[in-house]
Amino acid sequence: MLARPLLSSSQGDLTTLLSEVKDQLEQLEVPVTGVISDGQETIGSAATFVFPKVPHQLCQFHYLKDAVDPLYEVDRHAKTQLKKHVRGVRPLERALEERSDPEAEAMRGYCLAVRSSLTDDGRAPLEASGLKLQERLTQISESIARVEGKKACHQP
Repeated sequence: MLARPLLSSSQGDLTTLLSEVKDQLEQLEVPVTGVISDGQETIGSAATFVFPKVPHQLCQFHYLKDAVDPLYEVDRHAKTQLKKHVRGVRPLERALEERSDPEAEAMRGYCLAVRSSLTDDGRAPLEASGLKLQERLTQISESIARVEGKKACHQP
């Protein structure tokens, strides 16, 4: 209904803006049945002041984000711990620089997979980057184990 840059997000400025919206809606005879916001206290206060009998709630994204904040922190810590275990990729890549055999190429591919896994951050609340990293590192580890198993079978 109304968009305008505000000099501040104070309750007074927001109340003025919402009052203008309310006036326009009343002229159009459109009822306000609910207010959804991102949970900023000033927005909630302004909405309650301008629309005192209208229910107010957080938007689903912000509600979900707030609900998973504790899990996000645990996931972030887990990701930090996982990263500590695979930080030695660069020295391994340097050691492989002089080699061009198929085994070295495969090892470089695994190093690249580890590096790309480390840089992929998820966005809370919908993606847990620590869990994603753990899953990818597990897949890389399982692939290496399969290659090792095949290599052992083919050696005399």
